[in-house]
Amino acid sequence: MSSDRRPATILAMSAGLLPGAFPDGRIERLRSVVDLLDDEPLGSFDDDRARDLLGRAEVLVGHWGCPTLTDRVLELAPNLRMFAYAAGTVKWQVTDAVWDRDLLVTSAAAANAVPVAEYTLAAILFSVKGVFSFIELERDRRARVPLAFDRLGAVGRRIGLVGASHVGRLVIGLLAGHQMELAVADPYLSAQDAAALGVERMDLDDLCAWCDVLSLHAPDVEATKGMIGVAQLAALRDGVTLINTARGALVDTDALTAELRTGRLSAVLDVTEPEPLPDDHELRGLPNVVLTPHVAGAAGSELVRLADLAIDEVARYAAGEPPRHPVRRSDLDRIA
Repeated sequence: MSSDRRPATILAMSAGLLPGAFPDGRIERLRSVVDLLDDEPLGSFDDDRARDLLGRAEVLVGHWGCPTLTDRVLELAPNLRMFAYAAGTVKWQVTDAVWDRDLLVTSAAAANAVPVAEYTLAAILFSVKGVFSFIELERDRRARVPLAFDRLGAVGRRIGLVGASHVGRLVIGLLAGHQMELAVADPYLSAQDAAALGVERMDLDDLCAWCDVLSLHAPDVEATKGMIGVAQLAALRDGVTLINTARGALVDTDALTAELRTGRLSAVLDVTEPEPLPDDHELRGLPNVVLTPHVAGAAGSELVRLADLAIDEVARYAAGEPPRHPVRRSDLDRIA
């Protein structure tokens, strides 16, 4: 892909993030397709430097900590045509003003989904092998952890996925060949798409009653808040593991804590509600709970995937080609 056009471009993200977010020559790669107006990213849009750069920019490449694109900000950026976000969700950056201006918005959510899916695969395989329970039993022989020997092992296990999202679909692909049964609850998943993915469609309550592992991959939107509540948790059979790498708000924390307190279920929680949990929260002390601090997404060397996707999208824009990963106003009720 090549183009003689080099759109004026600026960066916006948290202070000090640039070397990790665009490592291994990625800034040079970005500079090869754009006119980078300033190597130092903007951390706010409130000073004279920001006003000068916004006034000249056609493309804004953002990352974590990029300030919100409000009406006032867009008034300062009359030439802005593209917002390329080199991270996951854009919900904290975009406003109605972005859509009213008809800005092109792209996201690296597809690249961020890869490590989340890899984390999920590891959690599923450890769960069906009883690894988390065995760890606790090795630590404390008196620990009360779910360990159903008649359902130990990967072959034939029933994996229920909530959401055929970027992550959900990657998980389906990663589980191929593991001789497991897969089913998905997602109101937007058509019968044709389910067949193409090789999964069965179920409604959420039936999925909960059917599965050996329940893994959440739905976005945090109004319709999904608390979707895993008292009834859904009660429907899970003894020994089931709940995995949440999506958003904590999908789960009723009090209801989950009550079920986990009995010892009949296990949970692997990379996200919680609230996040982080208070230091003295009961979930932190239960032997059948594995907590990680929202680390499933891209980190360290994985950030290069996000940078590459964002640069690819900017290069496509400069060449007059359509984006591969656009975000539209109509997507906001369906994406993370």
